[in-house]
Amino acid sequence: MLIVSDTSPVSALLQIGRIELLRDVFSAVCIPTAVRDELLRFHSALPEFLEVREVSDRTQVQSLLATLDLGEAEAIVLALECQADRLLVDERRCRTLATQMGIPIIGLLGVLLLARKQGIVGSIKDTILELRATGFYLDDAVVRTVLLAAGESP
Repeated sequence: MLIVSDTSPVSALLQIGRIELLRDVFSAVCIPTAVRDELLRFHSALPEFLEVREVSDRTQVQSLLATLDLGEAEAIVLALECQADRLLVDERRCRTLATQMGIPIIGLLGVLLLARKQGIVGSIKDTILELRATGFYLDDAVVRTVLLAAGESP
């Protein structure tokens, strides 16, 4: 499964030392150059499995900048250009716009649930607690739903 990611999910996984989950769950993880640049402002290095791609349709990126930041806009356009199976994004306005544009989305909790269902991790509750400890926002109701779907107690 090919995914394109926005900055926040990758940054959050880098902060807690769990970035390998993306490599283990997905066959390819792509990020646009703007996301790479945003990540390198806060992280000294990025894992080699993150494939950086240049967005071709700059006009479409520009049109999205009225609503989104550059990383989000490039992530949406790259997801369209490379026909990604999913766009990994957690910000509500970006998720809404991507869905309206017909792009299938997944959030970081969805990635954790896939990792659990694929047997990559035994439990996702600790990872959720680690993410929250960094200040990464996770909706309580969504966390509860995901934990129940993973067969874990909320």
